[in-house]
Amino acid sequence: MNSLTFEEFASIRYEEPASRVYISEPEFETDESKSKSDETETETESESKSDKTEFESDKTDNESDESEESESAEEETETIPKFPNNTYSDLMTLIIQHNLNNKAGNAIIHIHKYITFNFKNDQTNNNRNYNEQYTSNWWARTEKTLPTGSYLLSIILYSDASTTDSLGKNTLHPIFVTLGNIITWRRNKPDVNQLLAYLPIIKAKDDTQKISEEHKNIVHRTFHKSLKFLLSSLYDDNGIELELNNSIFWCFPRISMIISDWPEACTFALTYKSTKSNYPCHFCLVSKEDLSNINLNSNQIEPRSHNNMKLYYKNNTGKNVSIENVRNFFWSVPNINIYAATVPDRMHHLDLGLFQHQLNFTKILINKQCGKSFIDKMNNRVKLIPRYKDLKSFPNGFLHLALLTASEYRSLMKIMIFIVDELYEDSGSPNFIKNNKITEVYLKWNKMYLLSRKENYEESDVTLLQESINEWAKLFIELFKEHSKSELQFSKLHSWVLHICSSIREFGAINGYTTETYESLHKDYVKKPYKLTNKKEIEKQIMKIIRRKAIITESSSKEIPKTPIALKYSKKLYEFCIQNAEIYIQTRMNDPDLEKEMKLGFEKFLECLDSK
Repeated sequence: MNSLTFEEFASIRYEEPASRVYISEPEFETDESKSKSDETETETESESKSDKTEFESDKTDNESDESEESESAEEETETIPKFPNNTYSDLMTLIIQHNLNNKAGNAIIHIHKYITFNFKNDQTNNNRNYNEQYTSNWWARTEKTLPTGSYLLSIILYSDASTTDSLGKNTLHPIFVTLGNIITWRRNKPDVNQLLAYLPIIKAKDDTQKISEEHKNIVHRTFHKSLKFLLSSLYDDNGIELELNNSIFWCFPRISMIISDWPEACTFALTYKSTKSNYPCHFCLVSKEDLSNINLNSNQIEPRSHNNMKLYYKNNTGKNVSIENVRNFFWSVPNINIYAATVPDRMHHLDLGLFQHQLNFTKILINKQCGKSFIDKMNNRVKLIPRYKDLKSFPNGFLHLALLTASEYRSLMKIMIFIVDELYEDSGSPNFIKNNKITEVYLKWNKMYLLSRKENYEESDVTLLQESINEWAKLFIELFKEHSKSELQFSKLHSWVLHICSSIREFGAINGYTTETYESLHKDYVKKPYKLTNKKEIEKQIMKIIRRKAIITESSSKEIPKTPIALKYSKKLYEFCIQNAEIYIQTRMNDPDLEKEMKLGFEKFLECLDSK
């Protein structure tokens, strides 16, 4: 542990965009700009550095000798950090070569392209790169099926039911949509993800009806019929005409992937949710006894596909492969394998899933071997961790916390290796787990987790990630299998070990399909609007509230020139920000002492919003 520093492991942090210098307004790539970009990318790094050295050396003192100029230029070049991506590097090369001022550089940034329609075979030294979705295998395959001259519009769906209040009595099921054409850091902004609909929720009369086969089939059939109603219009044989920046693009929308937690993924795939089913994985036909078997290879696992699952469904033998007796809507959707498109989600698989298990099993193991006093010792060590940037502190420890958030688990990842290091002395008793083994499993976890957050994967990086996952999983199973009632037969463990790397090749870097961004949307589209309703006809009221908010946001962003008019008022009755108008008005209208004229004025104001 002498070679480890706190700063190294404190580098795990919440996803931040790598290239914040870009403006937030999305613009689109044309064939002309694409060819220019490809020409710029062929310039070597050495040419860029020599141009920069030449440009900066002209600004040095003419009386200095050549050796001093060269030395200072090299030092300055070495201190410059790497550009966030190749596109920004090309932009800076252009500015340096032509000696452009800041105004010209900003103008170039404003016409820079943030949305891509064409597949990019991104390579480094003949090594395939996977980053944005348009560098993935799915994009390359799907683009070839489209008519010549058309563009691919990648549709990404996110769905997750959410409780409306803290008591959990009411539930809404929103489904959101965004575009895979938009680069990841921009797509992870809340304003780029739009609410598509609230899916219907079928409630049972009692627990007996809830577990009945008939009720489950009704729920699944309603879910997929709703998806068919919402999404079928996207698949017009002639595509759609998309007007962007005064240009018309002939596009074919295609659903690329679905981001969700495991139960939601099973609902889309119509596979059994229980890990006790014979084949619990929605990716492949692995038996429940092999969920913790990390030595399986591709030849030993049969992947699920539309063809083999439809065959079982038609033969009425769906139970043999753990699929529901309901026809899947996505079987008739082109360019998608629903069983692979429901990608593993890092937040639910790792932060709230496997790391939580690892933490719990660590406490069970230490308590069994050393006693409760060492659990208290762990808790005291957590209390002593000082404040640090981007690190949540636990001044009262963590044992008393019944429910931790994903952010809190990520903070624990940064410090747990120091909490368990040299925690107890080794014993010579049989089957005793040495302390360094506990430390090692957290070390391997951090290595794996950091690799999972890379924004760009070369093929060698994907191989390295798979090796890192296997090393951690092997030690994890060795240490904790006997402390698990199910012997670590976890669907998420199997999915992460055997399917995450194939998802990277199929859809790009993991950062492009995590639910970390989407989880916050529940506050804006479910919980906050729910508080403004009278708890009757909830969906109708929430949709009206969201619509008003969208109108206000759009209107406030436009600058409307007005002729100044001198108005005289006796006094100011109230003032509020237009963005918060909905909340303010609802609060004032609930005041029983509000004058009738004032209430009428508020109602007319809301009518104006609704009629816009």
